[in-house]
Amino acid sequence: MINTPFYYYDLNLLDKTLQSIDTNIKGNPFKVHYALKANAEEKILKIISDHGFGADCVSGNEINKALECGFNHNEVVLAGVGKSDNEIRTAIDNNIHSINCESIEEIRVIAEIAQKEVNIALRINPNINANTHPSITTGTSKDKFGIPTQNLWEAIEEIKKYPNLNFIGLHFHLGSQITDMLPFKKLSDEVNSIQSYLISKEIKLPHLNMGGGIGIDYNSPKDNPIPNFEDYFNVFKTHLNVLENQTVHFELGRSIIGQSGSLISKVLYVKNGANIKFAIIDAGMTDLIRPALYNSFHAIENISSDRGNETYQVVGPICESTDTFGNALLTDTNRGDYLKIFSAGAYGQVLSSNYNLRDSPKSIYSDQYQLDEILLEQNERKSKNKHM
Repeated sequence: MINTPFYYYDLNLLDKTLQSIDTNIKGNPFKVHYALKANAEEKILKIISDHGFGADCVSGNEINKALECGFNHNEVVLAGVGKSDNEIRTAIDNNIHSINCESIEEIRVIAEIAQKEVNIALRINPNINANTHPSITTGTSKDKFGIPTQNLWEAIEEIKKYPNLNFIGLHFHLGSQITDMLPFKKLSDEVNSIQSYLISKEIKLPHLNMGGGIGIDYNSPKDNPIPNFEDYFNVFKTHLNVLENQTVHFELGRSIIGQSGSLISKVLYVKNGANIKFAIIDAGMTDLIRPALYNSFHAIENISSDRGNETYQVVGPICESTDTFGNALLTDTNRGDYLKIFSAGAYGQVLSSNYNLRDSPKSIYSDQYQLDEILLEQNERKSKNKHM
């Protein structure tokens, strides 16, 4: 018997998503790095590294995990606004592709720590609103990330002071869950302007990192399981002026793994409140914190029942009022039914905690079990219990 809650990963969908990215970057000087912060499960990482993607890391431990799971050190980048000295040493010791510096102060620290030549890129804050949730916007002047565009030359002058720093590129990232392509066009225009300025200073960089951020469809995950990578990459094919022998890097996380993962939970009780019917499940904000953290929406389906329709407020067992997954129109729901919470592959399991000393949710993969096999086992157990 598989205990709930657990994360269920559809590896066939993951493979189709990776193939879609490959199709849409083919023939272009594009390199995709997977953002480990979205999901760092070893099996997922090994599949993506075997596919030939690079790794986008924001901690020293993510670098180590990426290397353990087969990512090439030459295709690993380290970002993050507050890198510790040990994290910088980890990046240097492993000869990664680049450290993406987010401040002039950081440039000085890297130069002081490095005992050999180190590749660095400058993360520039382009002051572009990504039109997404304010908590996951990273590219405006009020955000803590990156060096303001007006300070770019000052940063370059600082790099020139240190012979052990090799300036190889620029890095940008507007935010996450971006569904409007206009911010990416604006970013391309801004990068074109910056590159023109650098060329006037006789600087031609071999690498551009345009970040990531393309969103997924939380509202209709079954209809749109794979993001529109064609529109996303076409923005850069059409609007970004790529120099000769220049590589354009992207750091995709949510769009790669988001729809491939679901949280499977069992109904503990159906409780009639004063004005609403609660479906109390064994998964909580410790397992999927996004609804509590961002008031985000996840589609929910009762995969044990096909009878009727009724609105339930789906809530978890944690002693916090924010431990709710919101209202959902479900088929007739009873104790012991399984609920599937969609679009949980990104920022789900990786953000889980042991608050209330709860057990961590396990990972189940589609090459181990199919969901209908799990349901069949559940139904057999229900039938057996009825006759006891």
